[in-house]
Amino acid sequence: MHGSDPTEWDYVIVGSGAGGGTLAARLAEAGMHVFLIEAGGDPRMGASRLPDDYDVPAFHAFACENPAMSWSFNVRHYTDEAQQARDWKYAPGQGVFYPRAAGLGGCTAHNAMIFMLPHASDWDHIAQITGDLSWRASHMRRYAQRVEDCRHRPVWRALRHLGLDPTGHGWHGWLRTEKAIPMTVLGDDGLVRVLRDTARTFTSNLPTPLLSTLRWLRGGMGDPNARRATGKDFEGICYTPLATSDHRRVGVRERLLDVARRHADRLHIELGALATRLLFDSDGGVSGVEYRKGERLYRAHAEPSTSNGELHEVRAQREVILCGGAFNTPQLLMLSGIGPADHLAELGIPVRVDLPGVGRNLQDRYEVAVTHRMRAPWEVLEGARFDRDDTLWRHWNDGESGMYASNGAALGVVQRSHAAQRHGQAPDLFCMALLARFEGYFDGFSKWISQYHDHLTWAVLKAHTRNRAGTVRLRSADPRDMPAIDFHYFDQHNDEAGEDLRAVIEAIRLVRRMTAPLIKSGWIAEEVAPGADAQSDDALAAYVRDTAWGHHASCSCPIGAEEEGGVLDSTFRVHGVKRLRVVDASVFPRIPGFFIVAAVYMIAEKAADVLLQEAGRTRLSAN
Repeated sequence: MHGSDPTEWDYVIVGSGAGGGTLAARLAEAGMHVFLIEAGGDPRMGASRLPDDYDVPAFHAFACENPAMSWSFNVRHYTDEAQQARDWKYAPGQGVFYPRAAGLGGCTAHNAMIFMLPHASDWDHIAQITGDLSWRASHMRRYAQRVEDCRHRPVWRALRHLGLDPTGHGWHGWLRTEKAIPMTVLGDDGLVRVLRDTARTFTSNLPTPLLSTLRWLRGGMGDPNARRATGKDFEGICYTPLATSDHRRVGVRERLLDVARRHADRLHIELGALATRLLFDSDGGVSGVEYRKGERLYRAHAEPSTSNGELHEVRAQREVILCGGAFNTPQLLMLSGIGPADHLAELGIPVRVDLPGVGRNLQDRYEVAVTHRMRAPWEVLEGARFDRDDTLWRHWNDGESGMYASNGAALGVVQRSHAAQRHGQAPDLFCMALLARFEGYFDGFSKWISQYHDHLTWAVLKAHTRNRAGTVRLRSADPRDMPAIDFHYFDQHNDEAGEDLRAVIEAIRLVRRMTAPLIKSGWIAEEVAPGADAQSDDALAAYVRDTAWGHHASCSCPIGAEEEGGVLDSTFRVHGVKRLRVVDASVFPRIPGFFIVAAVYMIAEKAADVLLQEAGRTRLSAN
């Protein structure tokens, strides 16, 4: 990456993930000069096991633990030590492993690549609390279309030129999406039975099984992102669209490198640069960013550097935008004196703006595993060592698809809990069948992927959680230290009725109904977790409390009124600070949808429009 005159940058953006990378690329295409700061390096350059861990969809778990790009946060789910210690994934004195990626593209470099749009109510809620109608779902859909290049609906892709497109997909965006259900599954009797029996059992329990099946066929056979004529959110059996191109990972990294090649004079990418504090003008507005240049400076690295790096500054003529994510954005704000005054005073940090909402409202989804041991290994994983040059890797590398083209998800089921039905809310339960043993994140979790070829895990995900009690707080005034993170799981002050916990139990029982025929026929040898002994609601509740995890941290700098805990206005501006905005997963008042990355792409495209409109520029087409 080249250097340039530090006075020429219109915008300085901190963080190259789904928010910052998308925003930087769009602004540069529109003629702006952008300086992009990224603490990590290029995840495909000069690292062991890479590019395979980056490129191969089935290797995403290994990417999460690859020291070349892994930031290993340790978080708490509970303040109470006795409750926290009941989670077998908890390392006493440290916490529960929470993977983050340090590298070009941020967490899009190691995520499971799932591209699922949030619900309409997620956007309409922001419009309601802000009075800003540009957040309405009907308006936000265009940003999804601007991102997506859909390749998993070939018939409608071909017919779109005739004006026949009821799907609402994007066909010309920068992010290709595909469906990874390789034909090789048809040769695996066990997997075919899982797919068939799950679908049969699920539909047979619906009020109108035949009608529901016909609707499913008419609606794209499980396309969760298709626009529906009824206006209702998707429910039922679905596949999980992936952000891949020819079954190789694609994401923000590729987007940024493409724009940097085409507009080398407008986009500068500064790798190995840890942002340490904001710089201010005499009027109190933000003028730039101080950063330290060096590798592995942040102590979330497995082997952090002993060097403090070289100190640099970069200035922005227009604005600074923070896109470091739900942990690092509030950290940088607080290090710069923007945050809860009492907390900053404890650490001796001079208070510039007392903004109590910074680092509060941290949210995540609850996830648990229902794990089974099959009576025999999966035939589609025969010969899999999850390494270069094994049989499946050679098939994938030769363009023959196979199981390495998949992230491991065989199918998903979307449903509303009883509470969501009662409140008239969007579907809040997502159950995903994985051909692997996966029970959350812990040091060495990725080894289970290569060790267990005879397991089926249903990952149960509870969306739209009611818990708003999570916090991000500074451990020290040293920008190299990780913040203290506590999600305060199942906080009773936010969910007195315990609806979150009951919803997860409902989802476990749904999975058990769907797998019952496979247990009866002997294709499933045993339920490993929660296990046959956990049958009562109390036993399942204990299992959920003791083992739940998450990996969609968000909402720690939410849009909303300052007096109600908000940090940003509806145009992403930080309350009380000039020339400073936030565009990442921390901006949401409530965690959206099932998988957060698509929502972050969408807000980044919206933020680009906001900035360009305010700058008096017309957005230029990419060419």
